[in-house]
Amino acid sequence: MEQIEIFRKTVNHIPHRNFLYKASFTPDLQKRICKKYNIKEEEIPDFFGFFNPVSVQPEESKREVDFSKYYKDIEIPDGSFINWLGVLEIPAKYYHFTGYISPLRNAKSLKDIQEFPFPESENLNPSDMKKRVEDAHKKGKVAITWVGHMYENAWQVRGYQEFLIDMIENPSWCEYILDRFTERNIKIAQLAAEAGVDMIITGDDVANQKTLMFSKDMWRKFIKSRWKKVYEKAKSIKPDIQIWYHSDGNIEDIIGELIDIGVTILNPVQPECMDIYKLKKIYGKYLVFDGTIGTQSTMPFWEPEDVKKIVRERKEKIGYDGALILSPTHVLEPDVPIENIEAFVESCREIL
Repeated sequence: MEQIEIFRKTVNHIPHRNFLYKASFTPDLQKRICKKYNIKEEEIPDFFGFFNPVSVQPEESKREVDFSKYYKDIEIPDGSFINWLGVLEIPAKYYHFTGYISPLRNAKSLKDIQEFPFPESENLNPSDMKKRVEDAHKKGKVAITWVGHMYENAWQVRGYQEFLIDMIENPSWCEYILDRFTERNIKIAQLAAEAGVDMIITGDDVANQKTLMFSKDMWRKFIKSRWKKVYEKAKSIKPDIQIWYHSDGNIEDIIGELIDIGVTILNPVQPECMDIYKLKKIYGKYLVFDGTIGTQSTMPFWEPEDVKKIVRERKEKIGYDGALILSPTHVLEPDVPIENIEAFVESCREIL
């Protein structure tokens, strides 16, 4: 079966014998995989048979912005760089991670916020998106568009603690920042739907291991209402477009409301944080689960036979209606044995 065919069965909750599965790797682990199998990085998805959709993004006019004025008060470490948002990323000396220094961390007024050069939605254009979707479908591939984050972009630009404090003390500052990213996300979702992509990729990490980062009322006011606009725009153009939403941690309190605003695929459904079988019973009729294989437990610490056992269990207890994409709940870190990756792939490929 081609991946597009399996995908359509998956999102329509039609039981099938072949499951989509995927994984991603930190650079160190990726290099060791390539060395062991004598393959190139770009060959990994096909080598393992991973679900490998085609990314179809709008073109964006290049913008030249000098963000240096936001960092005149600090000494910038060697190896640092300023990303597309204007956030300074500095070496964290821990695996692949970087530390963030936010350009608006010293903002003193709404005017300071408004003068910041946010990415403009007007710079986006569809180019040949529709043709790229058609080409992907001809090859039996799923076409997706990365819409991106909203809350995560906002706090990275403002500063993590600063943004959380603003939610209480300066809500208009938060709303302005979020609205700027909402405008951009709506435009990308619109272009994706017009091009006919199968799925848009969205999400924000709004929870820790135990609960939401802030109250549910705060989430509703600042975040839910804005994602709702994004999803409504996409679905108004292409009603069957799939809405993929990511948040790490325990988001059980908001899953029902995510469904209400249009989410159809939930990622990563961390088993260390939530009772995933209970969630399947409650929300399985409405959601495809993408993930469910623990990166804090199963993949780094269990034996290969245990990995195989848990994958089979996920198929039986969560994938019985077809609505499951198997994947580790985050990128696999260097401490994951390659033998466990092999076990994951082997068990994913097994035909029930």
